[in-house]
Order: sequence, then structure tokens, then C-alpha cells
Amino acid sequence: MKELGMIVNLRKPAAIEMARKLLRWGNSHGCPFMLPHQEASALTTAGLDDEQWLKTVKLAVVVGGDGTFLRAARYVIGTDIILHGINLGHLGFLASSRPDEYEHDLENILNDNFEVLERRVLKCMLFHDGSPSHKLYALNDIVLTTNAIARLLHIEIRFNLDFFCVLPADGAIVSTATGSTAYALSAGGPVIPPHMDAMILAPLCAHTLYSRPILASENDCISLIPRGASRDLMLTQDGQLAYEVFPGDRIDIKLSRSKKIRTVNLPGKNYLDIVREKLGWGQALNSD
Repeated sequence: MKELGMIVNLRKPAAIEMARKLLRWGNSHGCPFMLPHQEASALTTAGLDDEQWLKTVKLAVVVGGDGTFLRAARYVIGTDIILHGINLGHLGFLASSRPDEYEHDLENILNDNFEVLERRVLKCMLFHDGSPSHKLYALNDIVLTTNAIARLLHIEIRFNLDFFCVLPADGAIVSTATGSTAYALSAGGPVIPPHMDAMILAPLCAHTLYSRPILASENDCISLIPRGASRDLMLTQDGQLAYEVFPGDRIDIKLSRSKKIRTVNLPGKNYLDIVREKLGWGQALNSD
């Protein structure tokens, strides 16, 4: 695979330095990286406009952490571009390769020695006064919260438009399997392998004893409807983009049937290995 692109977290000096190493490596191996204009300008090299980049690149290396990977996913959604992340952040479930492994991993990629994992994304429709106002997609999660300090929300939950409950909580998360190791995990949700077609509904600090995370299938639609008079409601997409929400608005969330994010699955780096490494499962505690 020769049509390689690169997306970089330009706010991290370490990511810029890694990008320069990749540019030198690509040139020496006869597969120069193609850069969008923003990255090209920061790295003082030639770049492509968005349309040309998205049409030409087959696989993009994402240099940064999971936040950079989520930004890259929004950029390439609707294309067949495959993403591979080099982690310069913290946990790095999405950008899972280490900087010291980049040459070995890229050689595997150049030799087509990898598998492609198709990750499902959420399709979210926000309805205001009964009419659609926003359509958005998320690889990790959609979150409904309030901007007000210590303000309790009452969220009506529907499954496939059938009433389920009114949830008193600080908010609610709807997550993909990919996002199960992100915000939903900190809210007590389960860890789900990214190849599973499932959603998680996870309450945020629920003010009840009965509330627990719930799984939904690929055919389900989860609706969130904020009740009450709060004017400080916010809907966030992958923790990066925010939208204003009003009481009575309806947020319909389901797994998209047409859009997926394709990621590299390298030999010897399966999902369970990454979970064990990142979360420390099965590791004995050190004793003094």
C-alpha cells in the first residue's frame, strides 16, 4: 500500500517531531506521505486540498493520541480511508502503536500484513420543535449533560420510540463498542470488543438505585428527551464538538448503517492484548 497520508496533532511538539521522522522514512522507502494543507504548512512541505487528499489517500497514519484519532475519524468518515494511530497521548485505545514501533508497523502495512477492522459509528439526529436541526456522527459517544453546576437533569429515555423511563441524573452517555473504553467506562459501563454491533446507554451519576448501564442492539434506536426548564443543556460529539439543546428536544441515536471507520489491526496486537496493556488486567500488584 503506497498511497499513505498523515494527520498530526500540531499542538504537541513530540507529534511534530514524530511526523518529521515519518516523512523521512516515507521518502527513503519510496512512499512519501501526503499531507492536508494544515499539516503541510506546519511541517513546511507540500500539501493537498481536502478533496484531493480524501480522494487519493488509501491509509492515513494518525500521530497523536485518541483525541487526534477522533478528529481524523470525522475527517475521513464517508470514505474508505483506513486509519492507523501512533500514540503520543495517554491510554491510546485507538492510536495503539507506540512511537518506538513505527518502522516495524509501517513495514507490515506496506507489505499488506494487517487486517482491517470496521468500527460502527453512531448516527445522531437532534430534533427541535419536531423538526431535525442537526445530524452528526460519532465514533466514541454522544453525551447529554448540563453546563450548570450541580444541576440535576430529568431525561426521558425511549427505546425505538417506546417509553422506557425518566432518568434523574447528571447526564447520559450513548456509546459505541469502540467508545466503551472511553467516557462510558468511567461511568461504570462494560468493555465491549470493537467488532461487536452494540450500543451502551450509561447514566452519569444517576440519582437512583435502580439505574445501570444498558446494552442495545444494532437495530435499536435510543432517544433522549430532556425534561424540565433547564436552559443549560449541551450535547457533545466524541467529547470535541458541542451543540445547544433545549427542554423537549429529542435526540435519536442509532448505529449508522452506511458509515463506518476502518482501522488497522496489526499482527500480535489484538483487542484483548490492548485492554490488558492499557487497563492493567491480569497484572499482579507489586509488593514491597
